[in-house]
Amino acid sequence: MSAGPVAVVGAGTMGHGIAYAVALAGFDVRLTDTRSDAIPLAIRRIGDLLQGGVKRGKVNEADLSAVAARLRPERELSAAVREADVVIEAVVEDLGVKQRLFVELERTAPAEALLATNTSSLSVAAIADAVRDPSRVVGLHFFNPVHAMKLVEIVRHPRAAAAAVERAVAFARALGKEPIIVNDSPGFASSRLGLVLGLEAMRMLEQGVASAEDIDKAMELGYNHPMGPLKLTDLVGLDVRLAIADYLYRTLEEPQFEPPQLLRDKVAKGELGKKTGKGFYAWGG
Repeated sequence: MSAGPVAVVGAGTMGHGIAYAVALAGFDVRLTDTRSDAIPLAIRRIGDLLQGGVKRGKVNEADLSAVAARLRPERELSAAVREADVVIEAVVEDLGVKQRLFVELERTAPAEALLATNTSSLSVAAIADAVRDPSRVVGLHFFNPVHAMKLVEIVRHPRAAAAAVERAVAFARALGKEPIIVNDSPGFASSRLGLVLGLEAMRMLEQGVASAEDIDKAMELGYNHPMGPLKLTDLVGLDVRLAIADYLYRTLEEPQFEPPQLLRDKVAKGELGKKTGKGFYAWGG
């Protein structure tokens, strides 16, 4: 696997986590975002991740300065991607936004760069359709929190080159992750399975089957899940979960993906989970 620079486009929840994991694995990282306040916040969050890693004994003191040296914020997209071996898109889950970005990535990144999208549910083939050479586009779906989650889904669309998929697998392994290869299908493997569980947990809460805490505890203690589906939804964001559910329900037309009214109501009230302080749980701090 080439050790050239990696560009991460989008410095939000997923983007800063990906940038941290990539820098910690020894790659130079260029982090960019169109929002002026996003990069300083991302740098602070990466610093918090490093300090947390030191406290847990997962990161040593030498890593602190090494990650800082490898991580370069860039205001301009072209500056971030012009020397990149791998470009990872982690912007909003909107197909049009992603397609427009990939047109720009193809224009400004090196011709041999791997172009990857971190989409959790959108069609990678549809994103790849925006560029002249879709063979070098793959899905590289990380999980939140990126530094702690071992899984990476490599999403293979029909026109992806085998070499591009192999590069994505090698890159994921270089980060210390466990890649799985999934053919391009709505929700891939993880979002499709995880969403069904999360939506059913919401329906159970709506119907008064049990409290949010006890529904989560059923999966944590009964099925050895590290986190229950409602708490996980709070971490991911209720608005993100609703957008994915709406997309899968429209695309697959299967009743298990229909968003419960409880989810729609909470999103309408701005109760989006941890990021707003309230979702299915109250979050302090």
